Amino acid sequence: MSDASEDDLDALTTLGDTLINAILSEQSLESIQEIIASGAPLWYQNDSEGISCLHAAAYTQNQELVQLLIEAGAVWNAADYLRNTAGDIALSFNNEEIYTIIRDAGIRAELLLALLSSRGTPDSGSAMIFRPTDDTAAASTDAFLSSKLRFTVDDHGQDICMLNVDGEEIGVMMGWETNIMQETVANLTAGRATDNLKILNVGFGLGIIDTLFQSLSPALHVIIEAHPDVLAHMRKQGWYEKPGVKILEGKWQDFVNPERIGTIVPEGGFDFVYTDSFSEDYEALRGFFGHLPVLLGPRSRFSFFNGLGATNATIYDVSTRVAEVHLADAGFNVKWSDVDVGEQRHRWGNSRPYFTCPIYRLPLVGRT
Repeated sequence: MSDASEDDLDALTTLGDTLINAILSEQSLESIQEIIASGAPLWYQNDSEGISCLHAAAYTQNQELVQLLIEAGAVWNAADYLRNTAGDIALSFNNEEIYTIIRDAGIRAELLLALLSSRGTPDSGSAMIFRPTDDTAAASTDAFLSSKLRFTVDDHGQDICMLNVDGEEIGVMMGWETNIMQETVANLTAGRATDNLKILNVGFGLGIIDTLFQSLSPALHVIIEAHPDVLAHMRKQGWYEKPGVKILEGKWQDFVNPERIGTIVPEGGFDFVYTDSFSEDYEALRGFFGHLPVLLGPRSRFSFFNGLGATNATIYDVSTRVAEVHLADAGFNVKWSDVDVGEQRHRWGNSRPYFTCPIYRLPLVGRT
């Protein structure tokens, strides 16, 4: 790095610290605006705590300043060293007004980026920290499908399916999710007959929801699963011989596409469709939404494991609302219900936590 570049970086760091300190010391709005006008970087996070100017404004609960910073381009989802966003800080003060400003900024940013992406704008990836950008088996479908999985029972007595990434254990699916799956099936079946059902599930995992679906004695139960270790586990458990079960070996994109979707959808569509594909990002989920008009019949219902961004309350809220908008664009409405997972989510053992919010937002999707 050249001396000039180092000097520029030092100047930006100084301006960034000056801006954050001015906000925390509650200097006048005019003084803060002058610091911003002098070139203070709104993206800067200090070395001591990792807080940004937006964090600082949330700490001081200055609604006018939060609005000003958002409009000037402050980063809505920057996380400090404690993994809190400015929205989380607002929540900790029960300041709904400031939280809403920050959350809505995130929704606007995500919808704009989604629009740009749909128009082919290069490098317009999501601003949401749904999953860290990497090419390991935790975030890359191709790497995941070539990885080795371990099915076992942990110290809590729960069934787990584990993935090892660079020496770190990551839960692909864990038994604590059972109550989420139970509530999902209860919502899917509420108020309707359950005879002669046609069901599609994408992603077998531990088979929790598929076992619940089997208890309904469906006429047709299609399972799409791509991982060879999961498929071997399914064979061992006898899933290939279960009545009404049809297992499609591959990624859902191999079957749910314009060329093949007509060969897997029964007459009248599936009654229930569920998807929970490990290692896929939101864009893949949104792509699945686009196929729902063909997969579902007039009175059919859809749900999915709503876990993207679920290690941060603000980002989880934004991801949930963005999904609602995109489902509406596809012609579907969503009814959300809350599932308390405050106890179950602590049963991690040695696994990296992937859902740390105390409430799971369960989606029930139908045609508008």
